[in-house]
Amino acid sequence: MMKLKDLADALGLSPTTVSRALNGYPEVSEATRERVLEAARRFNYLPNVSARRLATGRAGAVGVVLQSNRSLLLDPHYAEFLAGLGERFAEEEIDIVVSPTRGDELSNYRRMASGMRVDAIILSSPLVEDGRVKLLSELGMPFVLHGRTTSPVPHAWLDIDNENAFRQATLYLLDLGHERVGLINGDPRHTFAAHREKGYRDALAARGVATEPKMIASGLMTDEVGFRAAERFLGERDRPTAMVVSSMMMALGAFRAIRAAGLELGRDISMIAHDDVFPFLNADRMVPTMSTTRSSIRAAGTRIAELAVEMLGGRPASGIHELWPVDLVIRASTGPAPLR
Repeated sequence: MMKLKDLADALGLSPTTVSRALNGYPEVSEATRERVLEAARRFNYLPNVSARRLATGRAGAVGVVLQSNRSLLLDPHYAEFLAGLGERFAEEEIDIVVSPTRGDELSNYRRMASGMRVDAIILSSPLVEDGRVKLLSELGMPFVLHGRTTSPVPHAWLDIDNENAFRQATLYLLDLGHERVGLINGDPRHTFAAHREKGYRDALAARGVATEPKMIASGLMTDEVGFRAAERFLGERDRPTAMVVSSMMMALGAFRAIRAAGLELGRDISMIAHDDVFPFLNADRMVPTMSTTRSSIRAAGTRIAELAVEMLGGRPASGIHELWPVDLVIRASTGPAPLR
């Protein structure tokens, strides 16, 4: 394996100059830096991690806390997000440190901050009121939030426009003549679910339709929860003729309930689901094809990794606020309200 001194000898430079070029020190000229980086690629040189950490003062890692009692690694939303993070951080030779917990995760953040094991932390699934933001700010630990929270503390975040996505989806169904539209949502303690419910309620109000609490269901975004919620809706005397659903996993369960009730999706009842763009669950390949609000959660993970790198490079966290629009894609699962 090539050592730093070997690379320096091959370039006719001092080991100190080569080390500074590899670690981005500003006193090294751009021409020298490019020459060193090109040679490192050509010779497949991998710098010693411990030496690089001593030189830069960085751990070369970011942290995430895993609620092990929730089996998040089996959750396709979390797995896709983590894949996006990992792919981008790998390009920067930054590791992801996963800290599992079964209880209060705040102690994990305190431990990571005090031990200097990571340079930054990635937060996901924020609550409407999320104490993690305040804690990490007080600890002086850089972090990027996937989603939003009501915390007034300045912080970096990236979110999709959940409110407008579900407003537009609900309006589309109402404008097709559906007067009773059900909502199958995630846990309302989470900001994304609160925003989706607000978009749904705003759309009903805009068309003069009263919100009925019995037409709103929420819970974990699983097939089973989707099935039970849709089953309850369809058991109502005046059942909904359309539904908006917070995930494709929930939509699979809702679809099972629709078939069990002897109804045809797209004719007897319409559905629009949120699609995080899972590689194994393609809305275009379902029968019938599924209308969706679409935004790639893997792309969000990739971008959050980029934002974390930018922040560690000096970009102020208070200036990192990205709200992504969401596409409404109409397919065969939606149609005009059936005649009664």
